[in-house]
Amino acid sequence: MPQKKHNFIFQAESDRRVRQWHFSLERLLARIAVGAVVLAAAFYFSADWLTGILYKSKISEMQKNYSELSSILINLQDRVSTLNSQIALIEEKDKAVRTYADLPEIDESVRELGIGGVLVNSQYKMDKLLPNLEPPITTLAMDIDALTRKVKLELSSYEEIYDKVQENSERLKSVPAIRPINGGYLNDGFGYRIDPFDRVNRFHYGQDFTVNIGTPVHASADGVVKVVRYMGGFGKTIKIDHGYGYTTIYAHLSKFNVKTGQKVRRGDLIAYSGNTGRSTGPHLHYEVHYYGKPQNPLDYFFSGYMN
Repeated sequence: MPQKKHNFIFQAESDRRVRQWHFSLERLLARIAVGAVVLAAAFYFSADWLTGILYKSKISEMQKNYSELSSILINLQDRVSTLNSQIALIEEKDKAVRTYADLPEIDESVRELGIGGVLVNSQYKMDKLLPNLEPPITTLAMDIDALTRKVKLELSSYEEIYDKVQENSERLKSVPAIRPINGGYLNDGFGYRIDPFDRVNRFHYGQDFTVNIGTPVHASADGVVKVVRYMGGFGKTIKIDHGYGYTTIYAHLSKFNVKTGQKVRRGDLIAYSGNTGRSTGPHLHYEVHYYGKPQNPLDYFFSGYMN
């Protein structure tokens, strides 16, 4: 029995004429199939084009973010460098404070390592997303880790110092911890030097401050005045007993402002500088002794001049 053929007629009418299009089922299906293929191809190529645009947009955004992140990293590295410089200053102050608190200095190898901190591990890896940033980020993480360790060490040190200071607050008042004179030029220091009078190499037991005659001289710690008189080559001299083994000497003065037996506090005005005794020019000769043994005065200066 022969199969029936189906024909489809599409008709368009107007005032002038009537148009008709005749399609068999096979031709209609074929045209639908061709249309579907054309439509699919259009979608494919347009999707590829849109993907390219989105990809370029994403790359541009990533490059911008990369640039911003690089700038942030440079800024952070600069700040860490500044903090390291500040920590170095704190460490120097820590050494001085530990001296006043009669505590041993922290070993340099311990300072270098610090205490505590975090481990630098895979948490800082960038999974090769931004490989050029991985080295500076890892370096920054290590710097921050080292800085953290140093800060923890200093906090621990200052806690130890605080406890010691609480126990020895009276003793600390007797430590010659400030410069006896404001300003001036640090001349001959503690150690061997060529004597300016006979050109012989001799040990100099104090620190000289070159200042104008009449510059105020202050007690560097609490104590009792033991000597107020002219002492040969030292000229007009004051000697103060601070207790706990500490004594200080102030020489080549021009005028006294204290008397023997008088109690003084750190920063009190005790005299005025001069050029008396065996002196080549106006200056203050200052000595620190601990149980009779001369000490380098510079080791006892904590924060410069204080009154």
